[in-house]
Amino acid sequence: MAKQSIFGRISTLMRANINALLDSAEDPQKMLDQLVRDYTNNIADAESAIAETIGNLRLLERDHQEDVQAAAEWGRKAIAASTKADELRGLGNTADADKFDNLAKIALQRQIGSEREASSAQPQIAAQTEIVDKLKSGLNGMKQKLEELKSKRSELLARAKVAEAQNRVQDAVKSINVLDPTSEIGRFEDKIRRQEALAQGKAEIAASTLDAQFESLDDMGELSEVELRLAALKSGNPPAAIEE
Repeated sequence: MAKQSIFGRISTLMRANINALLDSAEDPQKMLDQLVRDYTNNIADAESAIAETIGNLRLLERDHQEDVQAAAEWGRKAIAASTKADELRGLGNTADADKFDNLAKIALQRQIGSEREASSAQPQIAAQTEIVDKLKSGLNGMKQKLEELKSKRSELLARAKVAEAQNRVQDAVKSINVLDPTSEIGRFEDKIRRQEALAQGKAEIAASTLDAQFESLDDMGELSEVELRLAALKSGNPPAAIEE
């Protein structure tokens, strides 16, 4: 897997506006779950790529250090050979002196080669170091984003549970209102009041009927008295007048 593509994916995810994504999502929870999976998978890929890049960087650094050490060692050998050649030449042993001078030249050539290799590795080491630093920075940013996503997901799930519980409470309250026993008692009381009023009305009607009956009896009494007095008049025995 190309490190550049991984780095590009990291950059894209890092620039992603989580809040905007959630606002546009039909199901924010599913969106968060998907983002968590994406970040987790890309973090695993990034860690693998970074490990490989760091491994390559360490190899370059090791080779560079070996070239530096080799250059230094060949320099010491060149000095030793040149010193030996000078000693031999001072003793008049020109042939051996030339031989050691040639060895010094060979050592210097090897030193130059090692220095060139060390120098050529430096830009690669610098480039790889920059890549590793960027990948590490991107990886740390992704891990922070992942924690943020997990926190948002936990918050969203908690809010959803609270909302669900509140809805259940509201539904229960509505059910209680619909089946309110006090309202049933109120209706029953109203029914009793109507029955009591009906009974009172019937009683009043009955009472008025009795009054009419007694009034009728009184009228009958008066008529009977009239008849008696008329009969007495006819018989020649009028009733005595009531003295004042």
